Amino acid sequence: MTSTHLNFVAGEWTAGTDSALDHNPSDDADVVGEYEHGDAAQVSTAVEAAKEAAVTWGRSPIQERSDALDAIGSALIARAQEFGSILSREEGKVLRDGVGEVMRAGRIFKFFAGEALRNAGQKLPSVRPGLEVEISREPVGVVGIITPWNFPFAIPAWKIAPALAYGNTVVFKPADLVPGSAWELARLIADSAIAPGVFNLVMGRGSVVGEAIITNPDVAAISFTGSIETGHHVAEAAVRRMAKVQLEMGGKNPLIVLDDADLEVAVECAYQGSFEQTGQRCTASSRVIVTSGIHDRFVAALVERLKRARVGDAMVPETDIGPVVDENQLAQDLRYIAVGQQEGATLAYGGGLLEREKKGHYLEPALFVDATNQMRISREEIFGPVASIIQVASYDEALDVANDTPFGLAAGIVTTSLKYASDFRRSSQAGMVMINLPTAGVDYHVPFGGRKGSSYGPREQGSYAAEFYTTVKTAYIRP
Repeated sequence: MTSTHLNFVAGEWTAGTDSALDHNPSDDADVVGEYEHGDAAQVSTAVEAAKEAAVTWGRSPIQERSDALDAIGSALIARAQEFGSILSREEGKVLRDGVGEVMRAGRIFKFFAGEALRNAGQKLPSVRPGLEVEISREPVGVVGIITPWNFPFAIPAWKIAPALAYGNTVVFKPADLVPGSAWELARLIADSAIAPGVFNLVMGRGSVVGEAIITNPDVAAISFTGSIETGHHVAEAAVRRMAKVQLEMGGKNPLIVLDDADLEVAVECAYQGSFEQTGQRCTASSRVIVTSGIHDRFVAALVERLKRARVGDAMVPETDIGPVVDENQLAQDLRYIAVGQQEGATLAYGGGLLEREKKGHYLEPALFVDATNQMRISREEIFGPVASIIQVASYDEALDVANDTPFGLAAGIVTTSLKYASDFRRSSQAGMVMINLPTAGVDYHVPFGGRKGSSYGPREQGSYAAEFYTTVKTAYIRP
């Protein structure tokens, strides 16, 4: 028998209107659990509870907030193996990465436990004699949080933790594909010292639950990570009613490899950035831009590296690359592989379906060569283990190609030249730049976000999170 996992609304575990099974992409026969789906009425109840709780929580002692978040962070770290197993079972991320993600989520909560104590303001003299000016940050109120499936512990953590740290209340909708991780995180928060109504979990379909959150007039701010199309819809709905909005929507991230690069470093940067975690990262380097002098050696070395990669069950310790998250994403990956071949790119390695002992969504990582930056496989986010190599003549051409994209999340370069590394850091039109490192992989205490079509609104993570989760008040005082 599969146990049913309820929504958490106004401090109570509450049944939804229907439910769905959560399947393991490494093993279709394995059911992680059954999870309730809420509806617009349940969202309304959650928002009302959050609105009522916001008055007390927003004025609660900062030590109380800090202690609660620190305890949640400690619990996540202590139970990282348990929760990491759930994450890997439902999302397909290899177990060591699942455990690592839960550890990161715990550290995020502990970081924002400290930020709750560091919510500094300013005191300034006025230009008018005898007056003082105080500038402070206050919570915005009820925050709607909508998260994707690819980081089901970390992304909810880096949205929920700052929201609570700065005195906001939360209505949280996780991705439909990965309710298990969200539910375990919600259970930890529900069992903490945080008062009823401060945190609410409503699982379900984006067209129902997500829509009810973004259109509710009492939701003061919406933080969304997901697809471009949905992000645009969220922005329009938020702006229509003048709610704050923060969007992270994707990328088509370049990794430049110059002739002077250390070949081993370049191959590992491309392999890790393009293919690890099944390429299902918005920061993945799906465009590898390589200068002519190193191109052939780099391609040959990367193909050899891919041959050594073990694709298999995410729960098996020896696995390097897990399955694609579900059959829909797998079908999308295969369509793009076919499109790349139709456009004239050469499939240098992989791209085929794989059979394993258990039936799952297994795909060989695919590497294209002879690609151009005008091909669809170079313009559109595939979100799978598929990368294209674009050959160029020089650094200047590489930089032009790297910046020629509607996205601007992350970008990288592999070079031993300080001149080119410094110029790329300044000239890259991306929010995050990596030098001799994979494009995927950022710390939890620094800002995360991009430019152009990748991001909209204030940055996430680190002390920069205050820009979104607080509002600034200026007060004049006559002593």
